[in-house]
Amino acid sequence: MSKNLCGKSLLTLLDLSSDDIRYLLELAVNFKNLKRTKTPHRYLEGKNIVLIFEKTSTRTRCSFEVAGMDLGLGVTYLESSGSQIGKKESIKDTARVLGRIYDGIEYRGYEQKTVEILAQYSGIPVWNGLTDRFHPTQMLADLMTIEEKFGHLKNLNLTFMGDARNNIGNSLMIACAKTGINFIACAPKKLWPEEDLIKQAYEIAKKSGCSINFTEDVKKAASGSDIIYTDIWVSMGEPQNIWEEKINLLKPYQVNADVMSKAKKDAVFMHCLPAFHDLNTAIASEIYRKFGLKEMEVSDEVFESSQSIVFDEAENRMHTVKAVIYSTLC
Repeated sequence: MSKNLCGKSLLTLLDLSSDDIRYLLELAVNFKNLKRTKTPHRYLEGKNIVLIFEKTSTRTRCSFEVAGMDLGLGVTYLESSGSQIGKKESIKDTARVLGRIYDGIEYRGYEQKTVEILAQYSGIPVWNGLTDRFHPTQMLADLMTIEEKFGHLKNLNLTFMGDARNNIGNSLMIACAKTGINFIACAPKKLWPEEDLIKQAYEIAKKSGCSINFTEDVKKAASGSDIIYTDIWVSMGEPQNIWEEKINLLKPYQVNADVMSKAKKDAVFMHCLPAFHDLNTAIASEIYRKFGLKEMEVSDEVFESSQSIVFDEAENRMHTVKAVIYSTLC
């Protein structure tokens, strides 16, 4: 077990060194092998974790629950309707209560400040399952998936298309900088990451020997890319009155067959999911009624193509989450 991570929280990949990331990825591969060979690994029996979900989720909830149970943990799921968090009890007080009952806390919600308060006052490891600013557990799954596909990370070229200021855009920029992947954010300039985070990414990238770039030119961004990555244009919790502005702004950045044709022949498509690539969901149908779009951030042709590795990403959430839990609950 890594002594560097023992008892620590994971609030953003900025919390991890490049060596920490390497350790977690190798540990996740080991856990994946144990899972596939049906080898028991209940290494944390007797410990308990709580999962706080202010935002609903499929992959994050399932990954943490299965990872916890595989490791022998007791797992409690809390959502807003089932607790007093933020209503009758402050986050600070909640942290101090849960820290006396549990061994670890996962939080998925809105403000980054909330997960930071939980970590500050609980006295136990806290894991960020998504906030408005960062999504570190998704990044570990993405890195694992990329390495499975290409056999390495350093010197690959990753292009993110869409809202580069959202939690995925922010986190991918840091993940690439930490691991030596050349990163391009292709987005309207008003949706580039905040300047302070860009500066941090530049400094990290200098040490790892990779590049961080930004452009509004889709053709230029896709050219020579090994990985084309996108995310939903309208994030969970965003009010509907900004949908039209956001969708119109991002229409030129849809990942479709033309975009993929500009990338390398063996390029892959990635998406953290859920994706609006058809009309088979209630929200997608609503968007079609309002805006006439049958597809949004990615075309169905690309999503269903052999270049798409989105379901490998989804599976690897579980293995990397397991690595995070195990390495921090010492």
